[in-house]
Amino acid sequence: MEAVEVWLRLRMVKGLGVKRSVKIATKLLLSSSGDAKELFSQGMNNAEIHAFLHPNQSQLDTALTWLQTPQNHLITFLDPDYPALLKHIPSPPLMLFVSGNTRLLNSQQIAMVGSRQYSDYGQHWGQYFSTGIVSAGYTLTSGLALGIDAICHRAALAAQGKTIAVLGSGLMKIHPSSHRGLAARILEQHGALVSEFLPTEPPLPAHFPRRNRIISGLSQGVVIVEAGLRSGSLITARCALEQGRDVFALPGPLGCPTSEGTHWLIQQGAYLVTRPEDVIEQLAGGLEWLSLTKGEDSVVSRPNSPSIQQELNISAEDCEVELPFADVLANVGYEVTPVDVVAERAGQPVPEVVIKLLDLELAGWIAAVPGGYVRIRRACHVRRTNVLV
Repeated sequence: MEAVEVWLRLRMVKGLGVKRSVKIATKLLLSSSGDAKELFSQGMNNAEIHAFLHPNQSQLDTALTWLQTPQNHLITFLDPDYPALLKHIPSPPLMLFVSGNTRLLNSQQIAMVGSRQYSDYGQHWGQYFSTGIVSAGYTLTSGLALGIDAICHRAALAAQGKTIAVLGSGLMKIHPSSHRGLAARILEQHGALVSEFLPTEPPLPAHFPRRNRIISGLSQGVVIVEAGLRSGSLITARCALEQGRDVFALPGPLGCPTSEGTHWLIQQGAYLVTRPEDVIEQLAGGLEWLSLTKGEDSVVSRPNSPSIQQELNISAEDCEVELPFADVLANVGYEVTPVDVVAERAGQPVPEVVIKLLDLELAGWIAAVPGGYVRIRRACHVRRTNVLV
């Protein structure tokens, strides 16, 4: 049995969970049998064994055929292209079906979501923020839904930026169907369509909260443009908080129903933002990068942006930096980074780096995990009480 088919069959077994599925897949890929006896030895019960050996053949065949198209891909939890940020969220997807540019999945992303029932105000500022975010080099991630999601995707494309659409349906069942053209444009401009659902799965209501956790899980932060108090966008905000992501909200007109959700988030401690730079500066970790070229204004940018790579820059004076040991923090990734790797990148002795890492951990910038450290987005400023969704 081919490896792809093993993964697809496991995906079609209900109730296995990611950890069990990965463990079973690892064993089966090393085994030459894959029969009932082998499955039983991996801890699968009779119902699970039957589901694995007798899947919905039509769904399985269609998925295998879909994957034969060059632009279509299956990225499993063990695949090196599986997004590093997504792997560490609660309940990560076992696999992702992707159409388009798979490299975008590990790019720096900012999610933008909002109400389906949008206002002219939301449309204007959604376009403004989307344009600013992709112009700064970030990939814009959203849900291809009616309203603000689609506005943000279109604005990103118009600015010649990259965008990812995460669907609550299979990629052969684009939802809403009126956005098939938008989905095609995303692919034409080297973006990506992503779903954890089999290609033929329909857009069921239960799929969309699960879709929302992937939108926030792929991203460094989530911007809520407009939202009612019972909006699905607040589910995305809740997912972001659970995943340790920063949540940003645009203030709106008083008395407008589509601003009630964003105002509530701001009251709970979400970042109030009035320009794209507010989002980018926060996600950059509070570091200010100063050009050495005389006569140029200081610019705030991501350390990995092209403008930083093309010219020599230095960080701000110690008295201006809002965090300890910025030189060490800059070398801790959002994936697990071993201590010796941090020391090598920072060009400092390991014992000295260990002390600095401890201070950064105590300050809440990083977390110690098996194998090293991971960068934390300081999203703890948002109070997590009285969540309505």
